[in-house]
Amino acid sequence: MSDPRAIGIFDSGLGGLTVLKTLASEFPQESFLYLGDVARLPYGNKSPETIRKYGEQILRFLVQRNVKMLIIACNTASTVFLDENQFSGLPLFNVIPPGSSAAIESTKNKKIGVIATSTTVKGHAYKKTLEKMDSRVEVLEVACPLFVPLAEEGMVNDEVTQLMVNRYLKNLIAEKIDTLVLGCTHYPILKDDIAKVTGPGIELIESGKVLAKIIKSHFEATKTGAPQNNTAQINICATDVTVQFEEFAKKMMEPRKVGELERVVV
Repeated sequence: MSDPRAIGIFDSGLGGLTVLKTLASEFPQESFLYLGDVARLPYGNKSPETIRKYGEQILRFLVQRNVKMLIIACNTASTVFLDENQFSGLPLFNVIPPGSSAAIESTKNKKIGVIATSTTVKGHAYKKTLEKMDSRVEVLEVACPLFVPLAEEGMVNDEVTQLMVNRYLKNLIAEKIDTLVLGCTHYPILKDDIAKVTGPGIELIESGKVLAKIIKSHFEATKTGAPQNNTAQINICATDVTVQFEEFAKKMMEPRKVGELERVVV
């Protein structure tokens, strides 16, 4: 039976808007409620216990807002919910399995690079998932902690960003990887800067498009997609609404309109 309720998405900040934009494009009839935990970012340098606590607080908030599905767009938060497919009785999806699946399909030489936050790399979530999918792959991981603040500051096509991309990626490129997983939802914001360094010979993988396929399959199996004539809305909340966040969110979601950004306490 069709379900017009919104899909709930959360991220540590504005990076998950890259996932929201993809899903909103793929499912124009669906409504979305996005929450960015701006007040407590970055998650990438925090302990798994703290990230779990924050994640549960936000998921409970979204459940209280009567969403029909929960998506953890944050790669770092995904690492502590990796083996769970439900929360409070609602279907729960995260971005690590979709990104890993796309990387396995992409690689020809079985050498896959993963760039992510320090916590994601230390937990080896992508490495474990990729090796479980294909034991023949060689996975090389690099933490890129400065990419999140660069993305949050909107430093795209910037000399400083270019220097950091070169510094972080030079060893991966030297290892002849042919696929690179952007293991943080902030990183697609810097995709052009990253592509300038990797060149056309390395496929860049971001999770949003693959996640869309999984959600489509879920809707087909459960018949819970919104009706085609549903009045779809996109609402964005944050634990701290800054002018920068608001401007970026509205620009990112163009041409879709979003409601007034709401500051919330979780």
